[in-house]
Amino acid sequence: WVSNVCITLIAVPRNYDPALHPFEVPREYTRALNATKLERVFAKPFLSSLDGHRDGVNCMAKHPKSLSTVLSGACDGEVKIWNLTKRQCIRTIQAHEGFVRGMCVRFCGTSFFTVGDDKTVKQWKMEGPEYGEEEEPIHTVLGKTVYTGIDHHWKEAVFATCGHQVDIWDEQRTSPMCSLTWGFDSISSVKFNPIETYLLGSCASDRNIVLYDMRKSTPLKKVILNMRTNTLCWNPMEAFVFTAANEDYNLYTFDMRFLESPVMVHMDHVSAVLDVDYSPTGKEFVSASFDKSVRIFPVGKGHSREVYHTKRMQHVITVKWTSDNKYILCGSDEMNIRLWKANASEKLGVLAPREKAAMNYNQKLKEKFQYHPQIRRIAQHRHLPKSIFCQIKEQRIMREARRRKELNRRKHSKPGSMPLVSERKKHIVAVVK
Repeated sequence: WVSNVCITLIAVPRNYDPALHPFEVPREYTRALNATKLERVFAKPFLSSLDGHRDGVNCMAKHPKSLSTVLSGACDGEVKIWNLTKRQCIRTIQAHEGFVRGMCVRFCGTSFFTVGDDKTVKQWKMEGPEYGEEEEPIHTVLGKTVYTGIDHHWKEAVFATCGHQVDIWDEQRTSPMCSLTWGFDSISSVKFNPIETYLLGSCASDRNIVLYDMRKSTPLKKVILNMRTNTLCWNPMEAFVFTAANEDYNLYTFDMRFLESPVMVHMDHVSAVLDVDYSPTGKEFVSASFDKSVRIFPVGKGHSREVYHTKRMQHVITVKWTSDNKYILCGSDEMNIRLWKANASEKLGVLAPREKAAMNYNQKLKEKFQYHPQIRRIAQHRHLPKSIFCQIKEQRIMREARRRKELNRRKHSKPGSMPLVSERKKHIVAVVK
């Protein structure tokens, strides 16, 4: 008796190389999953709190030559110089009456400048006074209006201040070399480009971001957004790219050659973004917000990879990324400066060669399996304060309602009468050249 069943033989692939394991991918997946879980277990980003100010911290400045030196200015006119390795204040100056509105360190690191509510620009020595000497500024310039921000040129003895206009000063003179205006509103911040050092960017309260060329006596061009921009920061690795922190809870990364639409809209904060600073690698930036949190964004992504918060931290006014790419400093309303790790689960101190090898291996595994649902869910999960969590939920509902309303309008309108507007172009009002 012969069966009519046709038997098909399935070729079983065999790997004859003894160096390669037959279940390599499943094993690697398990290792990647464990590495991702351990990364979340060891994510303890908060390092320490620098306390000593008697009022809210309003501005900070990095030292260009010393990694361990940071300067901070408070709302009571006090300036403190901190040593980050000892985590203590090494010098205190009563610099101004009223707020310290802005501060910057000279490119050589020998002195620093402060501006305040008392309409003065003061230059101070970085080293403290000798025994018996009084704490006096090197130079004091009295202006006609309140200065709201200051920034120093990266290579020359020139600095810029902003108030009702942008003034460019020579350090040796008591009157500005040139004054640049475009419109009549007050300007909240001004920043020199670190690569093309003659370029400046400023943010005005009439929703403008204005770009200037120091070699000309007139501004270059401006972009008008839906809401006011609080400050901007230039990318230290890409000459034409800058990121602006806006009142509409978003950050916008622009290429200054194509201001018609931003390169990227970064949306995660649930309140006004007050400050932004780039990492020295130019691949990420950190933002400080009125919603009492600090977020780290990759430049090319619309959502943050990390969010830092503590129970005691209030509205974060200023933020800085240290020049060694390892730490983040933030100054907030409740008089504290907090020191965070830029990479939350990074192990500090000296690593043994085996530890380094294991760390690099785990990192590669996480990159290889980053889009697998379970690994992705664990890597992206963050605990948020209840207030932020509820606001995110609320905004999601509002955004969905707006989208639905727009779809309904388009459905019941004449074809072509309601063109689709991309998310990037929605927030731009106009570009003026």
